Amino acid sequence: MDSSPHKLYHVHGFDSRQFLEHYFSDKSDMAFGDDVLKFPIEKLRQVFAVGHINGDILIDLSIGSLIHHLYSASEFFKNIIVLKANNRCIMELKRWVDERTGAFYWGHTSTLLQEKEENSDQCQDQEAKVRSAIQHVVKYDLEKENMTDPLVLPPADCVISVWLLEVISKDQDDYIRYLRKISRLLKPGGHLMMIGALDITYYLVGKDKFQGFTYDENFVRKVLAGEGFIIDYCNVKERTAVSDLTDYKATIFIAAHKEK
Repeated sequence: MDSSPHKLYHVHGFDSRQFLEHYFSDKSDMAFGDDVLKFPIEKLRQVFAVGHINGDILIDLSIGSLIHHLYSASEFFKNIIVLKANNRCIMELKRWVDERTGAFYWGHTSTLLQEKEENSDQCQDQEAKVRSAIQHVVKYDLEKENMTDPLVLPPADCVISVWLLEVISKDQDDYIRYLRKISRLLKPGGHLMMIGALDITYYLVGKDKFQGFTYDENFVRKVLAGEGFIIDYCNVKERTAVSDLTDYKATIFIAAHKEK
């Protein structure tokens, strides 16, 4: 095994299918169900159910080729633009969007949403709603002033970022700089929803070991306030997964809005 902890998600890339199999599959030995499947689905459903977060455009910047965090969002936004750091993740996501042979199976996650809904008929075809809402899958480069150059994105009503900042940041300065870039995607008053892994130092994908930036709840609260965000909701879930694949201590969910 490569013992180096210094690989970075957006620089070195990883095997996107292996990542999904490790952390998001329906396999009986997949240890992370409560933390990475149920928790995001439940928290995003709760926040969107209030009804004041909606609009035309939602931008998603998340690790890998995830889709389960977009189930509730697809009910409230007409257009979802997904930004990905590397081609392998783009190909993996498009395989699912286009319903091609060999696409990753997400049916177990739509079932989790149905269990929370009083009217399960509303989410019988939740995956189809997400496919319909995803209008563009775009590659980004964090080192560019406009990360999607030459494409200029319209200002978003909402941005969702799932397990991203901790895997692209080497230190506090990186975290703040990248959060600032992400916040520029929002229109004034727009909403930001973030899910992160607290106190992580590494995660494994196959034989590759990737760096995680360690931070706590107080740090992210201070950074968001410093960037002009008001936190509307915050919840921390202590880790329940038993696995050596990664060492995070807890999962945090934050919903905030940008001051006008």
